[in-house]
This record gives sequence, C-alpha cells and structure tokens, in this order.
Amino acid sequence: MIRAHVVTGAGRGIGRAIAEKLLSDGDAVVVLEQDAAATTWVTGHGAGSRVAVVTGWADDQATVERAADTAEEMGRLVGWVNNAAIFRDAALHTHPPDETAALINANLAPVLVGSGVAVRRFRAERTAGAIVNISSHQAQRAVRGALPYSTAKAAIEGLTRAAAVDHGPDGIRVNAVALGSITTDRHETLLAEQDADIARRTRAEIAEIHPLGRIGQPAEVANTVAYLLSDAAGFISGAVLPVDGARSARGQDPEST
Repeated sequence: MIRAHVVTGAGRGIGRAIAEKLLSDGDAVVVLEQDAAATTWVTGHGAGSRVAVVTGWADDQATVERAADTAEEMGRLVGWVNNAAIFRDAALHTHPPDETAALINANLAPVLVGSGVAVRRFRAERTAGAIVNISSHQAQRAVRGALPYSTAKAAIEGLTRAAAVDHGPDGIRVNAVALGSITTDRHETLLAEQDADIARRTRAEIAEIHPLGRIGQPAEVANTVAYLLSDAAGFISGAVLPVDGARSARGQDPEST
C-alpha cells in the first residue's frame, strides 16, 4: 500500500518543499494549509491523485482529523510533519502575559493537535509511524524580539523528546529539525523591501553567522525530513537535528575584528 503523509503549512516555502520531496519519492501527501490561494500548485500536479488539499488551521481539531481521514483514504498513513508556524513578536515589557501566551500557543498548539491526531491514528492501525516537528535554532539561541517564537520552539523540542519516550513502545518515532536561516518567499520579500545596500548587508550577515557561508535551501530541509520519515531512520527517535549550516555550533570569537 502507498505510504501517505500529512504536511501542515505546505502551501509554500519549506512545507511545500517537503511535500514535493515526498511526492517525488512516490508517496501520497495531504497538504494542510489555511491559505487556499497558496495551494494552487496542487491543481494539475504530476502526482495526480497522490496529492490532496485540506484547507483550514493546523490547530483546529476537526480540520486536522479531516486531513488524517484524507491521508488514510489515499494510502497507509505513516508520516506527519508539523511545519505550520506564525511569526509574531512580543516583549515582556510591552505585551500583557495573556497576549504573549496566546502568541506562544499559536505556534505550539498546531504541533500538539497534529501530534495527538497522528499518534492516535498510528496506534489504532498499529503503524510504526513517524512524526517530524519543524523547530528552529531559536529554541536554543534566541533572536532579540522573537520571544513567543523562541519559547514555542523550545517547547516543541521538549514535546518531541517526551513524545518519543512515551510512544516508543508503540513503534512511533518522533524527531525534530532545528533550522537555521532558510531562503523562502517570506525571506526574499523582506530583502526586496530593503534598500539595495541594506539588502546586501543582510545577505552578508546571514552568510557570516552560518559557518558554511550561505543561507540554506528548502530542498535541503525537505531531504532531511524525508530521511527522518523513512525506514532508513528506523532507530532515530527523540532527536533534534540541526539543519543550520553549523549556525548553532558557532561561538562568538572575542578576538575577532
């Protein structure tokens, strides 16, 4: 039976790259995306009936259950990728605690809901399924001003380890990838809105903080996620794998000029 996956936030960027990689490997993919306009690439796709769209929010239980139902109609549900994210900043001295907590939950809730649905479906079918959560280098090394995002990603990494321990006896693997800077439409739009000199400086700074000397590509993330979902990674669980060009390994040199 064909292998089927659900990928949240797969309308564009990293999520789409993951979906495209899985489709190219011959698997079936449900694209769960809240922005219907971002899913037009699915229409007429060469994968045909192996790709489907479920429109809605990744933290909505009914929507997520519908995505799982669709995947099970397409094949054997074996993989789940929690990629959907929201980028909203807040600071402790300017935002009320409940507002900050809501922003944290906006990134954490989709992972809780998606992981819960995936685990229940895997257990019901006695499937040795795999979950991959998309995290960030910011879970360990925060960027100033991004407190809700950094906090949520740290929680997601903790959830990844706990779920791997809880559900390892079920044969379910749970891992995360912690991303450095990746070129996406959002990133390119930011650069396009900057003055040419500022954009050049931004590119140079991004290259500088990644020891590989460049920004990452969505396809590089997709290849890693596909590996973690595959049987080739059958003994990897509870891991947080940096996909960041050694950004998280780099220390600031006090003697540098």
